Amino acid sequence: MLELEHGFRVVDVYTRLTPDEGDGMAGPWGRTITSDRLEREMHQAGITRSVVFPPARPDTSYVAANNGVARRSVDRPFVAFARINGTRHPEHTARGRLRNAVSRREDHHTTPEDVEKYAYDDRFHGFVLDPTVDDYPDEDVLATLEDVGLPVIVRGGTDAPPEALADAVLGRSFPVVVAHFGGHPLDRSLMHEMIDLLEEYDDCYLETSFVRFRDTLERAILEHPDRVLFGSGAPTCHPNVAVMEALTLDVSEDMFRRVFSKNACRVIDALAPDARLHGRGRSHGRR
Repeated sequence: MLELEHGFRVVDVYTRLTPDEGDGMAGPWGRTITSDRLEREMHQAGITRSVVFPPARPDTSYVAANNGVARRSVDRPFVAFARINGTRHPEHTARGRLRNAVSRREDHHTTPEDVEKYAYDDRFHGFVLDPTVDDYPDEDVLATLEDVGLPVIVRGGTDAPPEALADAVLGRSFPVVVAHFGGHPLDRSLMHEMIDLLEEYDDCYLETSFVRFRDTLERAILEHPDRVLFGSGAPTCHPNVAVMEALTLDVSEDMFRRVFSKNACRVIDALAPDARLHGRGRSHGRR
């Protein structure tokens, strides 16, 4: 496939990397490809750096998967995020409150100590959470996330709607990037609810992967030009396709530059042009 020539520096904040390497086939957690092929596809799309993380898997410790992703990021333009899980359920429902009353942390759950280890390990630059598989962190883990101050990418959708995300993770002292505009799969009303919440939460950002509605994307960019970050959703979606879709939007060149790179670099230091690929140069909100 020919490389795209679009003239923008592009960074990608939502890319899944399977640590045991893939063969291009669809597995139980979606399509997988090797890290070498993922790097080639990113290069073809003109993407200079990509946030990568392992797929979500229920009732599983992510220590080995996170370390595998970090290893495969060495000598590649990949920025590793550690996947975490939790024991909490949305508090806005009676069922969730009841389950929280009896839930306890088990061996496979992320602990505050795990968060500290990831945060002070130069291989990792943030965290990622899928509430639809892994539930939400408990208060002790959230407090540690606030202490370390690194960004957290949270998958949003019909099973993790804006109301639940607001209750569980928004309004904290760490940046939260809500994936898929908070409306996966293709729930336009939830996406607009999430855009509305940007008025209330200053350190909340939206990520663009799998958002196929041009009017929704344009509304968020025009109303909140500093709060939208490009994500491809690779390898499920080819990064070329994601970049080309974004380029069809009717927004200014300056806004393209913000969405493709500038906004993400403010939130995730390792994506900046002058950042070292391995180990942190600057820190975001670290104490």
